[in-house]
Amino acid sequence: MATPVRNADVIVVGGGPAGAAAAERLVAAGAEVLVLDKEIFPRHKLCAGWITPDVVDDLQLDTSAYPYGFLTFSRLHFHVRGLHLPVPCVQHSIRRFEFDRWLLERSGAPVVQHAVKSIRHDGERYILDEAYRCRYLIGAGGTSCPVRRALFEEATPRPRALQTVTLELEFPYEWKDPDCHLWFFDKGLPGYSWYVPKAAGWLNVGVGAMSVRLKQRGESIRQHWQFLTGKLLRQFQISLPEDPSGYSYYVRGPLPGRVDNAFIAGDAAGLATRDLCEGIGPAIRSGQRAAEAILKETPYDIADVTRASLGGGVISRAMDWAFTRGR
Repeated sequence: MATPVRNADVIVVGGGPAGAAAAERLVAAGAEVLVLDKEIFPRHKLCAGWITPDVVDDLQLDTSAYPYGFLTFSRLHFHVRGLHLPVPCVQHSIRRFEFDRWLLERSGAPVVQHAVKSIRHDGERYILDEAYRCRYLIGAGGTSCPVRRALFEEATPRPRALQTVTLELEFPYEWKDPDCHLWFFDKGLPGYSWYVPKAAGWLNVGVGAMSVRLKQRGESIRQHWQFLTGKLLRQFQISLPEDPSGYSYYVRGPLPGRVDNAFIAGDAAGLATRDLCEGIGPAIRSGQRAAEAILKETPYDIADVTRASLGGGVISRAMDWAFTRGR
């Protein structure tokens, strides 16, 4: 006997920030939504976990009611080739292990653990693995999103010059310095490294760079991880407890957006900012825009989704050029 096909108005592939933000808007408007994700939440997710005041506003997040660890920085420390610039600010950090689960649960959408393998367009419907069917499809499955691979890759291939590579580690640590530190261009790195404290005695440290530029220099991201471990030991007396893990994603390039009634959002669309490679804010805003385009039958306009974490002025443009050489 054939397995019955499950129907929904909208299927969201990927339950991270972009997918959860889209699902929440759709559910609130009465749409029948189904979220498919290959993982079970809560999931381990590598990320510095830096969120901006814009994210708080977009989510209408009452930070005092957030049930997990939430830390606010009063300063950011920029370190550039030996120069140190402490900047007063209001920025925040979360643990993605907690934040993503909370967002997805808050959306109210049903979630099924399922790794999507095949997608086909059959008239007005999308058929996923011959088991799920929908009128609208949102791909929010990150860099390797199957919706992008099936429906967007040929039309809008991603420029390799905009690919980042990172190594990072998050671990329990009773930090003494409650501020965030960012080190740019150490040892010629086409990127930066970071120290991001989190609430309840957690710390995230990492290093990220543009992959093509690293290869052109004949270097690897692991070499720069070793530079960072030395710096952390000297400056903070931190001895890292284990080896890091890595991942890759794309900063903002061409905007693929929508094909028929299929959308991609967040890292699936390559929306991380060009200056600090920050992805959570653009993911949430693009997910919300995809939902609005479906609900209001309007164009999927993500051109004004955050392009730069530092405001888009001279500093942002200088960072962008230093990372990508204008690609």
